[in-house]
Amino acid sequence: MTIPVGRVWLTGAGPGDPDLLTVAARRLLDTADVIVHDRLVGTAILASIPPGTLRFDVGKTGYGHATGQAEIIDLLVRLARRGLDVVRLKGGDPFVFGRGGEEALALRAAGVDVRVVPGITAGLAGPALAGVPVTHRGIARSVAFVTGHGAEGDEAPDWFGLAGADTVVVYMAGRKAASVGRELSAAGRPLDTPVAVIADASLPSQRAEILDLATLVTSGVENPRGAAVVIVVGEVVRLGHAFEPRSAEVLP
Repeated sequence: MTIPVGRVWLTGAGPGDPDLLTVAARRLLDTADVIVHDRLVGTAILASIPPGTLRFDVGKTGYGHATGQAEIIDLLVRLARRGLDVVRLKGGDPFVFGRGGEEALALRAAGVDVRVVPGITAGLAGPALAGVPVTHRGIARSVAFVTGHGAEGDEAPDWFGLAGADTVVVYMAGRKAASVGRELSAAGRPLDTPVAVIADASLPSQRAEILDLATLVTSGVENPRGAAVVIVVGEVVRLGHAFEPRSAEVLP
């Protein structure tokens, strides 16, 4: 008897708040045979998965334990070949610094049916919930997204090109915040450019610190809990709630 090959759904879990899951993602979580999830998926979302659903935690921790990408792809292929419907659950959007493209290509090459369910990315949700629009008429007509923590062997970002965007949104920048600031300054961004440092986007613990590029360069970001951090650089930050020269908590 031939076992039919299952399907893998590359699914965005959004920034962490279960209310920001898409309807499609919610339906898949409720009906999947197995869920393979990352570390950045919100704990409340994981808690909402029906009891008895098979789950695999393949999360990566910066500078810590990591499940290799080849191992993850091999797991997805093996599960699908058992005829299972698999949700590959990723924080944010699977195609925004989530390596979803790599997994989609590998799965298709292995003959696995793969579908993509987009999610709300933290680089949009975090600023929006802090009252910062990444584009705004008359202030910012362009926005660039970049990761502050690339894979080993990746080329350095084109900071001169990125600095030309009106708004620059930097993901995974907690440990390299000062370095990011120096790169943008060297590429021509003025040191008085306002900066928002947003941690735990969309979660009850979300915090937004407002400073300027000079402060980012000299002080970096304090992040003792290792929260996911998004940095927004640009004049749109001045539109955020309670702008102050050094810091402002945006959410309680």
